[in-house]
Amino acid sequence: MKVAIINFPGTNCERDTQYAFEKLGYKTEIIWHKEESINADLIVLPGGFSHGDYLRTAAIAKFSPIMKAVVVHAKKGGYILGICNGFQMLLELKLLDGAMNRNLSLSFISKYHHLKVVSADNKFLSCCKKDEILNIPIAHGEGNYYIDSYNLNKMYDKGQILLKYCDENGAYENPNGSVDAIAGICDKDKKIFGLMPHPERAIEAELGGVDGARVLKGFIC
Repeated sequence: MKVAIINFPGTNCERDTQYAFEKLGYKTEIIWHKEESINADLIVLPGGFSHGDYLRTAAIAKFSPIMKAVVVHAKKGGYILGICNGFQMLLELKLLDGAMNRNLSLSFISKYHHLKVVSADNKFLSCCKKDEILNIPIAHGEGNYYIDSYNLNKMYDKGQILLKYCDENGAYENPNGSVDAIAGICDKDKKIFGLMPHPERAIEAELGGVDGARVLKGFIC
């Protein structure tokens, strides 16, 4: 399976993301945001601070030339994964529902945090089990996910809520104010995924844990 990782000015996780996917057996390519075509099975929009997060997170990145190819890939039913800043890009492109606000604390949060798998009925979390607890780093200043109650209920009905923040015992513990402690979602076709935590930073026990590897393996499970 070939993975294309898009690199924007200010992206800082493209190499970590490439390393993680290649360690798991994927073929990868890093593509500069000014390119206009993509040939891959999975497109990854990685974490970082694209264009310095000026205006608001991902507000400028959505106008990059490569984004037309990302949208075409989505319309063809291709897989797309947005991690942290990449999740914010998917929201800006309207490929995922909702919006992102500043953390309620108004502070940048960087630490390992537990997550509960709400739904494993999708390719992304196919190596995990429902209600399983994962431990994966978060690192964001604007991770406060918001969506109105009407559309939130529609997402629950369609199994689009995938991950929630919790403590080590599974009780919901919200670090940033996200609606319903939501950490990750997908589109109604379960082909486009966005999450604020960084699975690419949790693939080696020596560096704190391997739960991220179980997440990223989902596309080849």
